[in-house]
Amino acid sequence: MAKSVNQAFDEFNLNVVNLLKSTTDTARSSRGWLIDQLLGFPESVDNFPNDYPEKHIKYGSFSRNTKIRPLDDIDLMYCLSADNAYYSVDAYDLSKYYIHTPNASNNLKLLSDEYNVLNSIRVVNKLVSALKNVPQYSNSEAKRNQEAAVLNLTSYAWSYDIVPCFYTVGGFYLIPDGSGNWKATNPGVDINNISETNTNYGGKVYQLVRTLKFWNANFTSPKISSYLFEVLVINFVKKSGSQNDYNDLNIRDFFYYLYQTIYYDVQDPKSIQGNINNLTPEQRQRISNKAKDCYDIAVSAVDYELNKKDQQKAIEQWAKIFGPNFPKYE
Repeated sequence: MAKSVNQAFDEFNLNVVNLLKSTTDTARSSRGWLIDQLLGFPESVDNFPNDYPEKHIKYGSFSRNTKIRPLDDIDLMYCLSADNAYYSVDAYDLSKYYIHTPNASNNLKLLSDEYNVLNSIRVVNKLVSALKNVPQYSNSEAKRNQEAAVLNLTSYAWSYDIVPCFYTVGGFYLIPDGSGNWKATNPGVDINNISETNTNYGGKVYQLVRTLKFWNANFTSPKISSYLFEVLVINFVKKSGSQNDYNDLNIRDFFYYLYQTIYYDVQDPKSIQGNINNLTPEQRQRISNKAKDCYDIAVSAVDYELNKKDQQKAIEQWAKIFGPNFPKYE
């Protein structure tokens, strides 16, 4: 129950959108314990490759502070030491990389093919088997899912996606591509992108992203992928030049931005993937129509709030956008 729009959004974010502090604290503690186990694998697991601890990286929306309820997965990149291996790029597909191990450690050679090319599926499977040998995970499920070793814990509601990787002299990472080869990524760019945007535009960007991600997750069809959606919100903030102190006004303006912009390509901030908007023209049309409908409702909500001084009507309008869990007027 709320007496004003601002109070309604505060309660909505606290009680519906944002992760509980207790959940976040427990997840960080659990993640820290898991990282300790990973650090021990080169010594405790037979023929396990050496790691590069300085380059392990926590990534994904949980690490970027943009995760919404429920907490279903936590992402880690577990960096391995190249040990004199080197990489090359496919001559015909510049997104495909190979890691060559003729001069590398024996543990990497054991995961390579007869041509001394490191097989990323074998690397992921090696990580999966190592996770299964941790006594505390004996009742959990570990399996490979494309580029990640997925650890489904019995003790928590979330799983871990652990991606083995190598850090390159070019300053980017190589991770499995799901087909045995490797692909480039650089999640540090994404972490810095939203952190700097939040700092430079008033400190409300994290919350803006989370509130809008709740809308995308629950009220759009088709849904926009979480990563693409986050990039869209960040691009909107940068394009706006400044952010209002009240996120309901920023939410209204984002809907107008999305209504117009979803038709166009969206470039990967890491300058690796190129266009990341893989939605079909028909999907873009449907999302644009939904965003325009929400923009019109948001305009009405702001009019009730600021011009007609009717907080109840304004809250009722916002509930049309964010659903029955949005607080009611008291």
